Amino acid sequence: MSLVKKAQRAFSIDDLRLMSQARLPRSIFEFFDGGAEQELTLRDNLAAFQRVRLLPKALNDVSVVDTTCNLVGGRSSLPIAVAPTGALNFGRPGSDIAIAKAATAMGIPYTLSTSATTTIEDIANTASGRLWFQAYILSNKEKLAALIERARVAEYEGLMITVDLPVGGKRERDFRNQLSFPMKFTPKNVLGFASKPLWALAMLASGIPALENIKELKENNPGGKALVSSVGKNYDPAFSWADLQKIRDKWSRKLIVKGVMRSADADRLAQMGIDAIVVSNHGGRQLDGAAATMDALPGVVEGAAGRLPVLVDGGVRRGVDVVKAIASGAQGVLIGRATLFGAHAAGDAGAKRALDILKDELIRSMQLCGVKSINEITADLLLK
Repeated sequence: MSLVKKAQRAFSIDDLRLMSQARLPRSIFEFFDGGAEQELTLRDNLAAFQRVRLLPKALNDVSVVDTTCNLVGGRSSLPIAVAPTGALNFGRPGSDIAIAKAATAMGIPYTLSTSATTTIEDIANTASGRLWFQAYILSNKEKLAALIERARVAEYEGLMITVDLPVGGKRERDFRNQLSFPMKFTPKNVLGFASKPLWALAMLASGIPALENIKELKENNPGGKALVSSVGKNYDPAFSWADLQKIRDKWSRKLIVKGVMRSADADRLAQMGIDAIVVSNHGGRQLDGAAATMDALPGVVEGAAGRLPVLVDGGVRRGVDVVKAIASGAQGVLIGRATLFGAHAAGDAGAKRALDILKDELIRSMQLCGVKSINEITADLLLK
């Protein structure tokens, strides 16, 4: 079966997730699918969207629906941007580029992760749409400055600073699966890799991926038995408001801060002149027990007080989730796992299918809510 036909068999993001799970070794799938510790926050991100109920408006003409909107100072065909997701080519070679191309074709922003398996320049040369670069705060400040400069030269319109990863979360699935990056081969994970021959053959043909933008950094992995994730080991736990101000002063384009959960922080970021903030708990992969992003969203919107747009990520799996987020005060959402499940399930066709599913569901949900434009999605749609 061709990948295009395989992708067309998916009718929801969860279908793409199951296809991805069937194709990938357990350790690889669980790296992308899992969260920190007991995964309380991971599950609650999904549940928080499910708790929101809508009150549709009746007898409105919704024969034509317009999903275009302003998203962080630019036009977007949907109130959706692709979130930064790292190490994607370990799931399927070419996944970073597949998702970037799908975002460009759909007319929405795409964010490249510091820990991507494709370079800043390769994405810029492949995807002609709106590009944002997500910068993790590296301990190596010269390397961080060099990455930001590369993004500037490559004409990325936005820089996204992630502030919720001073240290790596305790991702117990990875410990149990003996998975770390750079990848170390153990009898357990080699047997798991061999159980998925199509994935293994693709890895052999393309070569083991590298985190291309940071591959030269010195590794300091303390070993598989230490309770420290391999994710986050090169990052700076001392990064402060003053350090963020220095980046603001040097970066003249859009500056987005991701990982905001408190009203007071939103207020301070607005005063600093940040261009947008993302309510995020890192997809439940950092502090287990952190509030669900949809529960934190109203407080952050209140703190922002209309001075800058607020986006939200974590748990977006349906088009109706986008409606719920906007009605709750967000300008739009970021999606991460949705498109990576698509790319890992069926490559280019799968990444495109994920966005097509969300667009179709968004339009249908807007029609069923009695609204024909994004601006008409307001708080009066929410059941209090």
